[in-house]
Amino acid sequence: MRNHIYTLLLLFLFTSVNAQEYSKLINEANKLYETKDYKLSTDLYNKAFKIESENPSHLYNGACSSSLAGNTKKAFKWLSLSIEKGWTNLKHLNSDTDLENLHSKKEWGETIEKLEKKLELIEANYDKPLQAELLTIYDEDQKYRKQIHETLKKFSDDSKEMQDLWKITLHNDSINLLRVKKILDEKGWVGKEKVGAQANSVFFLVIQHSDLETQKKYLPMMREAVTKGNASASSLALLIDRIEIREGRKQIYGSQIGTKPNTKSQYVLPLIDPDNVDKRRMEVGLGPISDYIKNWNLIWDVEKYKSELSELEKLSK
Repeated sequence: MRNHIYTLLLLFLFTSVNAQEYSKLINEANKLYETKDYKLSTDLYNKAFKIESENPSHLYNGACSSSLAGNTKKAFKWLSLSIEKGWTNLKHLNSDTDLENLHSKKEWGETIEKLEKKLELIEANYDKPLQAELLTIYDEDQKYRKQIHETLKKFSDDSKEMQDLWKITLHNDSINLLRVKKILDEKGWVGKEKVGAQANSVFFLVIQHSDLETQKKYLPMMREAVTKGNASASSLALLIDRIEIREGRKQIYGSQIGTKPNTKSQYVLPLIDPDNVDKRRMEVGLGPISDYIKNWNLIWDVEKYKSELSELEKLSK
């Protein structure tokens, strides 16, 4: 029995190390894609996929890098595998400029046909009216947030332009919330097998923008949806962090960013056990916090963060 337990422990450690190495390679490959070093990005995706090749989005992204690097053979291989593993966004596939190098190849038509046939089978059981409604809500939710992103490039956050846009956005959010709550209360957290992945994501998108009581009400439903594969663990983690912060507790995954009132500089809102945040993030499919907070031009220094944590807690009260 002792040998059996020892073998299981070794297997667990091996799996954990592999998962960390895979995550590291994927993150590095993504960074190299952003800096347009497509050849080296492709090489790192290739190393990652030798460890594991189950994530359709990672496989698709690898295909994009290899296409831009001129490695069409590998691009088609990863595209085909991404479809087998669950990639279903035909519209994005057809419009993605990263893949233009592949359009003249005979394999392109075969790839499109493969996905179309798969979608025919998948969508045979779709609730089409519900899917259409959710996709409309999705477009409305994203439309104004894209406008906010673009407007912030020209105007400050406290400008009249931004304030007017936020009023429109919040009004639109309240309408979307009423529609989504009605669906959730009548049908539950419908899975992607009934409405498709994009439409399914609407539930989280709208709930995360809602008031605290609404978030708390639907948190158990989302937890159950994750166990059934109808919602992503990473989205659930973001919702949990929002609720924890709103109720005056420390967040768990480090997803929530605050702004210091005096300096207007941004910071990671109070976080439990900062030393192990990346371990928790990896468990739910989130990348390293050091990469995440670069979106706010922040640098993760765990020792500095721990030394400042008591002051950050005061700021957040």
